[in-house]
Amino acid sequence: MVHHLKAFYYFLFLYIYFFIYFFCKKMLDFLCLTDPPPEPAGENMNSTWINSQDSLDKQSPTSEVNDKSPTSDGHVPADSWEEAADAATPSPSRETPPTPDEDDEDEPSESDTIEKKKKKKPIEEEEETFKKEPVNVIFIGHVDAGKSTIGGQIMYLTGMVDKRTLEKYEREAKEKNRETWYLSWALDTNLEERDKGKTVEVGRAYFETEKKHFTILDAPGHKSFVPNMIGGACQADLAVLVISARKGEFETGFERGGQTREHAMLAKTAGVKHLIVLINKMDDSTVEWAESRYNECKEKLIPYLKKVGFNPNKDIMFMPCSGLNGTNLKEPLESSICPWFKGPAFIPYINELPPLNRNITGPFMMPLVDRYNDRGTIVMGKTPVTIDTLWRDDDEVNAVHCGENVKAKLRGVEEADIMPGFVLCDPSNPCKTGRVFDAKVVILEHKSIICAGYSAVCHIHSVAEEVTVKMLICLVDRKTDEKSKVRPRFVKQDQVAIMRFETSGVICMEAFRDHPQLGRFTLRDEGKTIAIGKVLKVVE
Repeated sequence: MVHHLKAFYYFLFLYIYFFIYFFCKKMLDFLCLTDPPPEPAGENMNSTWINSQDSLDKQSPTSEVNDKSPTSDGHVPADSWEEAADAATPSPSRETPPTPDEDDEDEPSESDTIEKKKKKKPIEEEEETFKKEPVNVIFIGHVDAGKSTIGGQIMYLTGMVDKRTLEKYEREAKEKNRETWYLSWALDTNLEERDKGKTVEVGRAYFETEKKHFTILDAPGHKSFVPNMIGGACQADLAVLVISARKGEFETGFERGGQTREHAMLAKTAGVKHLIVLINKMDDSTVEWAESRYNECKEKLIPYLKKVGFNPNKDIMFMPCSGLNGTNLKEPLESSICPWFKGPAFIPYINELPPLNRNITGPFMMPLVDRYNDRGTIVMGKTPVTIDTLWRDDDEVNAVHCGENVKAKLRGVEEADIMPGFVLCDPSNPCKTGRVFDAKVVILEHKSIICAGYSAVCHIHSVAEEVTVKMLICLVDRKTDEKSKVRPRFVKQDQVAIMRFETSGVICMEAFRDHPQLGRFTLRDEGKTIAIGKVLKVVE
């Protein structure tokens, strides 16, 4: 009897044990607690954000990063000494970007859905933006001429900065004893820039007119930050040279070693063809809208601007203004203030500028001018990547057009592997890379002679790389363009020569005649621009 009871309890225990086991297993399966679902493709740690100088008229889902490439194949006109490279390219009508098929997309997570609701621009609004031509405009000139103030005033007048924000800037500026600088804080967002009252990095902002979508590039005016100015100039379609009419300030910027001359020359070298000269601070007590002071500044500027390659009759527009008060920026001047100027105001004038000729049929090339979290090592070579997301003006979009400043999220590359100066391009038609190249160079300013072995810093768009003269090939006559038959031993100021250069690292470049934006460069030494040049041939 005892043995029968033991057997009964034994089988009862086993029955209860297996019942509990299978019951718990079924419950776990039902609650999906066994294995987590795999992460959706494209949401891994290999995604990185980049800022781009330019983009072409089509999406490129799979592209290739060429390291150390400075420029875009988008339109910036050639300079006056190679007009053949500036042939106009007809722009075909732009098509509305296709709406992605919802069935083909991965199911978004809750956080992604919230983010898209906040940031995703409606398709209708996107189409409206595409109808407006993108134009990149850089404000250049000597320090304290009023570039950032004019930029901030334009943002306020076009509704990009509201009155409450402006009042906040005004209070904060007053606390720092900089009452008249509050408008510049719309662009000078860095605390160091606000404390010192000087622009250091190229500021970036946006505004729209009836016909165009403008990107403001606010260049630093101090001579210590000329390399930053060059990086901004290479992105520009239009340059605005800001001049201070205040007594003594114009002379300091133009005649006494200021940056007015160098900035104008660098803008032309970077490919900017149309220049607007804003003669600012006309309301100052030393000027009081005097026509004589306006004409004095104009007459001194025109000969120099003509010398660097601008045509005074068709490339330059002069305007008086007051950046602090906004006079002649949006509304025309009243005759009671300035009876002698009958021209248009600044914003209406740039709204009516003719469309730019962009090479939208050329190979896809998108220069990278910035990235997030500057860390890690540089990886040389070619890296296939995929464009995951596109952003314009902090709004997520489906497509971007040639000439726009955009932000892109790349998949397939670590952020430490991307540096400013790399270029995103079509794998089937990549940019040329090399270290040795032949170039035609104009020596602008150099006290001593230049021989083989001379080193300087080469600014080829957003890349600054040390170069050495390997060989002097020949001299070129500035009038007849004839080449000397004897190889020169040296070159000096005001001479034109063909030289062979070698860079310290690999960069991306093309012959100027093929891609002007990939073939222009500036040579600087000891804080001065000594020469400008164009690439003739990439040797190796």
